[in-house]
Amino acid sequence: MINQLCACRFYAAMLLTRYKAILFLQYVLLVADFFFNISVELLRMENVVLLIVYILQAIGIVFALIVVFLLFFYTYIFQAGLVSILVKKFRVSITVTFVYLVLCVTLHGWALKLRWDNPQAYIWDVKGIQILYIFQRCSAILYYYFYKRTALKLGDPKFYQESEWLRDEFEKRR
Repeated sequence: MINQLCACRFYAAMLLTRYKAILFLQYVLLVADFFFNISVELLRMENVVLLIVYILQAIGIVFALIVVFLLFFYTYIFQAGLVSILVKKFRVSITVTFVYLVLCVTLHGWALKLRWDNPQAYIWDVKGIQILYIFQRCSAILYYYFYKRTALKLGDPKFYQESEWLRDEFEKRR
């Protein structure tokens, strides 16, 4: 009995340490994306630099999504085969992330196309780019909120152990 209790505490401490590291990584990805959004207009002197920043931002968003899905794989719910519960609980976060990624790639591609020959060109008089810019920035706010909320929710121990609410969900699915 004492060995089981010690093993349980060790496992909980190991989960907490791993969760802290993953949460730190997720925050680093959010802060990096935030600074990419802030500094992108300041780096428009060279198209190649701008292209690299855009690619790094897109890779960061994809990597953030991969981290969330990896956290899904660690959960007891996923291992029990109840993936639909996770997808249902985090559907909005996943959708917002994909929409943000699409808006980022679209805006960045269009801005690069308009500025490729002249990096100092004024592109804001082109019809539609301002609207796309506003949608991309608003979706960034939603992305930051929902991604942070998802990261914190996935730290809840109820996702990593059998519990009463999980049994209830399993019974609903039968």
